Amino acid sequence: MDGRDWGTFLLPYEQTVEELKVKFKTMRSELKKREEYTPIEFVTGRVKRLSSILEKAKRLNVKMEDLETGIEDIAGIRIMCQFVEDIRRVAEYIRARKDLEVLYEKDYITNYKESGYRSFHMIIKYPVQTALGQKIVLAEIQIRTLAMNFWATIEHSLNYKYRESLPDEMRVRLKTAAEAASILDSEMSSIREEILEAQKTFEENSNTTTQVLTAIHQLYFYHLVNEAIESQNRFNEIWQTQDMEAMKQLLEHVRELISNAKKDSLPDGL
Repeated sequence: MDGRDWGTFLLPYEQTVEELKVKFKTMRSELKKREEYTPIEFVTGRVKRLSSILEKAKRLNVKMEDLETGIEDIAGIRIMCQFVEDIRRVAEYIRARKDLEVLYEKDYITNYKESGYRSFHMIIKYPVQTALGQKIVLAEIQIRTLAMNFWATIEHSLNYKYRESLPDEMRVRLKTAAEAASILDSEMSSIREEILEAQKTFEENSNTTTQVLTAIHQLYFYHLVNEAIESQNRFNEIWQTQDMEAMKQLLEHVRELISNAKKDSLPDGL
């Protein structure tokens, strides 16, 4: 190992991971507001541990002075999706970005590994602004479904335990599990529209419930205490039955009370 300051060496990678996490989480929020559905379920990121960097450099015969170009996944971002179809859509969004450059892609979904590993990888160049100026950092973005991620996490842990020398029986069982995860993804894709409709309904019901409670709280502001208590009692009754049509009617009623209270509070002549 050379005498470099490894903490300083890793700083740009740490910055890259944090910036990309924020950007992809922001993308998720924006898509959700625009389209009511986002292909991004959640985003994580990590900087490779120094021991892992050195082990990989040794395995790939990468010299210490070539780490920045020879090891492409020191900075890693993982984007999780609900459905396999969403992975392609997320990849399109990433290709269209102007704040990074996609160098190449690895499609381990169409061409999955012998072990059963499935994921979609994108190697990118990302410019970070450091105290010493701009620095171009290589990073890897992995896009996968929740099922793919569950399998890959277990496989990674087992490979670490057995130091990349998995027993044959364990290898076979993992491959079988990978096939099961793939079947699960296919089944979820086949009922995708039903799942999305259910999620949309849940979101709408949740928003309506929040709006009702917020509106009831506003009644106290206009000193409509009795009305607030009556509305809260009505809310409690509806909540027990989960009658969302009745909940929407209650929301309209409370909003009407607030509207009338606002009119009554205006000075005469306005």
